[in-house]
Amino acid sequence: MRLRTLILAAASAVAIASPALAQELTAITGGRVLTGSSVIENGTVVIQNGRVVSVGSGAAPSGARVIDARGKVVSPGFVAVDSGLGGSEVSSVGGSDDLSNGANSISASFDVSYGLDPWSFTLPVARLGGITRAIVMPSHAGGGGGGHSHDDSDFAGVGEGGLQSPGLFAGQAAIIHLAEGTDILVKPRVAMVAPFGEAGAGIVGGARGAQFTQFKETLAEVRLYARNKAAYDRAGLRDLSLSRADLEALIPVANGQMPLIVTVRRAADIQQVLRLAREEGVKVILDGAEEAWLVADQIAAAQVPVLLNPISNLPGNLETRAARMQNAAALNQAGVVIAIKGNEGSIHRAREARYNAGNAVSHGLPYEAAIAALTVNPARIFGMPGQFGELRAGAAADVVVWSGDPLEPLSQAETIFVNGQEQAPTSRQFLLRDRYRDGGEGAMPPAYTR
Repeated sequence: MRLRTLILAAASAVAIASPALAQELTAITGGRVLTGSSVIENGTVVIQNGRVVSVGSGAAPSGARVIDARGKVVSPGFVAVDSGLGGSEVSSVGGSDDLSNGANSISASFDVSYGLDPWSFTLPVARLGGITRAIVMPSHAGGGGGGHSHDDSDFAGVGEGGLQSPGLFAGQAAIIHLAEGTDILVKPRVAMVAPFGEAGAGIVGGARGAQFTQFKETLAEVRLYARNKAAYDRAGLRDLSLSRADLEALIPVANGQMPLIVTVRRAADIQQVLRLAREEGVKVILDGAEEAWLVADQIAAAQVPVLLNPISNLPGNLETRAARMQNAAALNQAGVVIAIKGNEGSIHRAREARYNAGNAVSHGLPYEAAIAALTVNPARIFGMPGQFGELRAGAAADVVVWSGDPLEPLSQAETIFVNGQEQAPTSRQFLLRDRYRDGGEGAMPPAYTR
């Protein structure tokens, strides 16, 4: 009974930061400021109305609330990429996991933004690790699906025998912020997600070549639909592999407007994905890419960004035979834009992205590049440069004051702003600790955050 009461209290007693706090003129002074692209010693960051007003070395403006950051480090809020934050509470409990969908009729059109939970217990934990935004990505639920052939002469050769593509796409990613409140969505449908390599091959029957052929055929079907939707409907082709919703969702991918996040590991598969992108004119983002260092120059020449975990260094299977800790450093040196991920889906361990970045630095990645991989690079990769992940005038006021170097595990995020609102320095875990530390007396504090 006590546990039930505890959960209900935690879920309902939400402390929403006052909008007035976001409007207050605030100056963070005296700290070592990491802007995301440069370093300012003894810097001053001024924020108001949810935005960064200025970044420099001057004094605090008159009338501003002053936060003394002397001896501390000030950085942009970190961005969790390839994350499930807000979309999954307990992965083994199906009803709390909205990151994957197994329905044949909904694949590319699956939109994770509709399943986001602003009250998720995972959000404050990640925020206490300096994460203020996340790219929430769907995960693949498995292959399947089918269709049937047709004989309309206007569409000869499209979908012969039926395409087995409902399982080819995981769905569409979204950007969220981690501020306290009821609306965490920043932008939905920022990218399409699809597995390639061994996982993708398994969807279509086991052969990599079959997946690439099916992918190209799928794009042909989408482009045909986009050119003449009325004729497509008259031909009865909506009973093929893709629902109308999936066809519509894939149009921006086929015309190169929406990036395709490709989960891929092996260097040979990366080469084929780059070839596919050239042939089809699609924009791709590599995710995982443990063997990317082997083809770093090719990735850089194609101007394709990479989302990676730099501590993936063991050959868990034949796709990762060449995984190594220097992957991030090699890609950066070649000119590839990288973003560093957390661990285990970047949900409960999303905050560990900064530890991973520190490990990458110890294996050759320049410190400034590691900070960029946590801040400005994710914003650039997902089409929002200068809007977050950077301390510059006009950017969202996502600011963290650290007790020390943020890439050092013992450093703590002491003050956290998201959209200019200072966030409560607590989580459900801390409140449970405080409740039961003295024998379980007392109720959950009313100011519980999410």
